[in-house]
Amino acid sequence: MGSLVEVIKDDNKRRAVVADCEQLIEAEVRDKSGLSGIAIKAGFATVKGLRPGMIPMAMNHLLDDFAAKVEPFWQECQAQGKDARVYFTAKKGEIANALLTITDDRAKRSSHKVLVKTYGKLRPSAIEHVGAAMPRFADLVKKHAS
Repeated sequence: MGSLVEVIKDDNKRRAVVADCEQLIEAEVRDKSGLSGIAIKAGFATVKGLRPGMIPMAMNHLLDDFAAKVEPFWQECQAQGKDARVYFTAKKGEIANALLTITDDRAKRSSHKVLVKTYGKLRPSAIEHVGAAMPRFADLVKKHAS
């Protein structure tokens, strides 16, 4: 069985995963609509405006923790022979909560006030939005961990 935790130990593969994560985030933000979409797009623009390359840099820093949280779900998906999109979508709340425990912890420890304030505004709807990304996220995990 493939392992995302093992894959990201290779620097070249790690860079590819980070690049795909950035593309996934960009696509998810771009697809948002309505009032919540406006808030997400504004928050994303704020984060991107803090420093050029902020998104891939943040993803690189979070990737080890994210991979560790996703690994049990990926292993179970593979062991059950399930389609990644179907499995991850069915478990979207659990996976989103697992991933958000990492960003919650980082936000608590951050001294960057603008980033923390932006995260705080977006956090109440984060489970819904991270859950909505599960089909793309499943594709990313399958691509790199298979």
